[in-house]
Amino acid sequence: MVLKDKDIREPLFEFLEETYGIVRILEEKTMGRSRADVIMVTSEYLYGIEIKSDADSYARLSGQVKDYDKYYDFNYIVVGTSHAMHICDHVPEYWGVITVEPVDGFPDFYILRHPRPNPKVTWSRKLEILWRPELAALQTLYGMPKYKEKRKSFVTDKIIEWMKSGKIGESSLRNEMCGLLMERDYSTIRRELTEYRRGEIEKALDHETDPERRVELLAKQAAARKNLKKRTRRRKY
Repeated sequence: MVLKDKDIREPLFEFLEETYGIVRILEEKTMGRSRADVIMVTSEYLYGIEIKSDADSYARLSGQVKDYDKYYDFNYIVVGTSHAMHICDHVPEYWGVITVEPVDGFPDFYILRHPRPNPKVTWSRKLEILWRPELAALQTLYGMPKYKEKRKSFVTDKIIEWMKSGKIGESSLRNEMCGLLMERDYSTIRRELTEYRRGEIEKALDHETDPERRVELLAKQAAARKNLKKRTRRRKY
């Protein structure tokens, strides 16, 4: 029996829950030039998890490793039996390794190597994972200015600046970020994001005097309203 990605995922999630307790599983998230197969959120840390089934090769692994290392506190690779003997040669020594093999027709998991803290993770990349309203929640929690008209990258830089200055504790920020991801509701977050952006546009219009720029903002405002109506209508049905 050759285990494929689709055979591994759901049993893997159950194994992770049994191993780590209360977790939140997020799948297929963009990170740099790659996509993380799985992000596991615990109360304190983010785990990036790459799955290499027996049907997969190592062709893209080196690039994927570099991207995982930018975003997550710990990283795991989950591999089928065909990769188990030599996988440790293909990932950094601080990556954890989980092997999976079929036993009586079901996937069986074993932690071959526990992960150690990722020395290359950066806060600028980690905070990219949060949506703008989630960043706003952090700003409110820590008593930061709202920076309503600033880009997301500006806000993340300010949060990091506050952390480095001691105004925000690193462990506190880590826990709060995990809490936001634990509670993320995909049925409402896109609507919240649209409403947030619409509010930003309206505030910008209140202060903008340049006619051409006002036309651009009005077009964005109309598009945001149209988009919000579509999403609301879909939910009613």
